Amino acid sequence: MSPDLPPVDPSVTAALVAALSPRLRKRLDAGVAKLADRPVVRDGDVVRIGVDDSTDVELHAPGGTVTDADAIRCGCLLAPGCVHRAAAASAAPVAEPSAAAGPEKADEPATAGEAAPEPPGAVDTERATPEQCAAARALHTAAAAVLEAGTDGSGAVLQAELLRAAHTARLAGLPRAAATAVSVVTALRRARSADPAYRLADHVCALRDALSAAHRLPHARGPELTGLRGTARQPYQPDGSLRLYGLFTEPVLTATGHAGAVTWTADAEGRLYQVPDVAPGGAGRAVGAADRTVRVGDTALTHRQLSRAGLAVSGATVSPTGRLGAGAGVRAVRASGAGWRADPLERLWAVPAAEQVAGALDGGHGLLFLDVTLVGTVREASGDCLLADCGGVYLRLAAAHDHPALPHRDNLRLLAAARGSRLRIVARLDPAPHPRALLLATEHPTLPGTRVDLGLDRLQHADLPAVPASPAPPAAVPAPDEAPVHLLRRRVRQAASGGRLVLSFPGDTDADVRRLGRHGLATAGDLLRELHAAAAERSRDVFGRLLPADPDRFARAWLAAARYTDAVDRALCAAAWGS
Repeated sequence: MSPDLPPVDPSVTAALVAALSPRLRKRLDAGVAKLADRPVVRDGDVVRIGVDDSTDVELHAPGGTVTDADAIRCGCLLAPGCVHRAAAASAAPVAEPSAAAGPEKADEPATAGEAAPEPPGAVDTERATPEQCAAARALHTAAAAVLEAGTDGSGAVLQAELLRAAHTARLAGLPRAAATAVSVVTALRRARSADPAYRLADHVCALRDALSAAHRLPHARGPELTGLRGTARQPYQPDGSLRLYGLFTEPVLTATGHAGAVTWTADAEGRLYQVPDVAPGGAGRAVGAADRTVRVGDTALTHRQLSRAGLAVSGATVSPTGRLGAGAGVRAVRASGAGWRADPLERLWAVPAAEQVAGALDGGHGLLFLDVTLVGTVREASGDCLLADCGGVYLRLAAAHDHPALPHRDNLRLLAAARGSRLRIVARLDPAPHPRALLLATEHPTLPGTRVDLGLDRLQHADLPAVPASPAPPAAVPAPDEAPVHLLRRRVRQAASGGRLVLSFPGDTDADVRRLGRHGLATAGDLLRELHAAAAERSRDVFGRLLPADPDRFARAWLAAARYTDAVDRALCAAAWGS
């Protein structure tokens, strides 16, 4: 997946791949790999890829997104039936309508897919429509095929089938299901292109959500059905006048080709509001967006300035997640800000950490406002993490983003040298069997009253204390005593990465099942045994020939195991924080 290419609508990619002959479909993955190494030139809304010295592929993206198959053109002799057009669409990021909708359109009514108000008495009896059930079956079939093949076997053709299912789900009024399918394709492309930002855990989560939505939709009723349908665009409701205080700004850099910044603010009661500026772009836009003017009213504040200042808004419109709208009726002027250790922001840190974690696990915004003492570092597979003492709980603080253009990782390394410093921080909960969070912002180690947005500001050695305070001895840090749920989680991840085949080989799972049972995880043992049985099951016809494996049984077994491990991980996370 090339971030230099504009996002392409899923229906465009699906249509171009479907139009290829069987012979060209076999060459599609090679075509995608070839285009990934070719030069890309952007000329306004047109992006050109040099296939060879005499042939170019052009992607016309008015508004930043390719929305029509005719907008991808090739100059070769076989065009428009050549493999180059489909390869270019398969190499580009997938457009997400919900992410592409900027704040300037935030106050428009939600489009098809948003749940309409239900009449009294009809909430518990409504069912998914036949079109939605058909879309769910198509999504389940495509996602099960991806699980069967694994990341290495899920080439452009299987990805296109999943994108077709996403387009069908969107047309049927299932924007949430469509978004999960797009997330799976994005993760597959990152994995197959050896993108350093690829995380197997994220891929497992996306695939689990896609299969879960497809499995539950035909049977869901009432609020569950409403949640599974999702909304095409978040509805914005009037919220009168607001007095907001800036907290911090974080850069946004997504795998779908969108970038920018989000500034978090709070009102006097501690409610959080977001001021976003996210649009198609790359790392450069993520870094520069902090110095762009916020799109709320006529204020001249930049995001960086707003994170330290305040905002008085009249005629405000707010989404259910706290995102501020930027409609024509919104008025905003600059106001004074507040320090993290002054009213009214101080009340955010007064909430016990366990209570904040419980709210985050229950579907909240996920931000944690904590007072910590830096202890040192702890090594993990993905790199070193800061170790901090949070009221007697040893907390691992990891980088929120690993992109080299963003200073998260560099700032984390410098803070590791400030052992013993007592800081007030903002982090995002990262559910794990041990206390873990992604560090977003912190107080300055040596300048009281100064904040540091770790994704935008770069700390220097001169910012560190000259003589570090004495930290707690690393030997005092207790090693986490984790339940062996990893025995099942490992198989779930192996299947998502390598496909059904990696679990189909003969092996003895009895030892793992017995170990899970000794720790009170008998259900995990049963799921592990069923997962291996579903992977290895191959029946024969009357002539003794092997019949194709049953992808539905394997998908059901994998989904049950994936949902179980997620539930156990969340329970262990709550227990680790004392929630």
